[in-house]
Amino acid sequence: MNPIKPIWPAPLPIHALVTTRQGGVSPSPYDTLNLGDHVGDEPARVIANRQLLRKYLPAEPIWLNQTHSIQVSTPASRSQFSSKPYEADAAVTNIPDEVLVIMTADCLPVLLSNGDGTVIGAAHAGWRGLCDGVLENTVSEMLKLSHQSNADDFIAWMGPAIGPESFEVGQDVVGRFRECDLHDMQHCFLQIPNKPGKYLANLYQLARDRLKRAGVKSTFGADLCTVLDQEQFFSYRRDGVTGRFASLIWISP
Repeated sequence: MNPIKPIWPAPLPIHALVTTRQGGVSPSPYDTLNLGDHVGDEPARVIANRQLLRKYLPAEPIWLNQTHSIQVSTPASRSQFSSKPYEADAAVTNIPDEVLVIMTADCLPVLLSNGDGTVIGAAHAGWRGLCDGVLENTVSEMLKLSHQSNADDFIAWMGPAIGPESFEVGQDVVGRFRECDLHDMQHCFLQIPNKPGKYLANLYQLARDRLKRAGVKSTFGADLCTVLDQEQFFSYRRDGVTGRFASLIWISP
């Protein structure tokens, strides 16, 4: 296992990593480090893969049941609902050594920190979540835990996702963003020649715009395409039946 470390100016207490598809025990089509327990892989192999990941972490990650919602898991909500995995598509914390995790295979994982590294967030941002406001909700919940911070002090790292050269969508997706956005998002969609009603969507630019709307101006990453990099990443759009990799963040004591 050789995880990727995000390149971003995170405060010293912040640690983050992204797993690849390499270094686990699962056979094809989940080869090899599949961390998803909902994709058809043998449960024992998923457990073994998560144990391999655990060696890199200070605690067991806060696993989420992701459903393309805008629900954010917080320390308060987790104390009220002990059932796991938590139903949410984002998580925040100000507690050292609590490990936040997002699993993806084309959707965009976004990791966030406030300026002094005392509050962090992680969000699962597919096009539905971006449209509906999962990033804005994540920033809002982080601010509740960081009363002395402003969103413009936050930084965000955008991890591996389906890139702007690979994400073909229809007019329905473009229409959804036109309905839910306060300004024109056309710059995030490139019409495909000779394919009426088909566009290439830029998840990274959609996320930048959403983060900027929430007050977060400093963004990093956005340079790893899950579809094109078959050696490192799972991709649902490319392969159909496939595993999931993880993006994780935590605060050291």
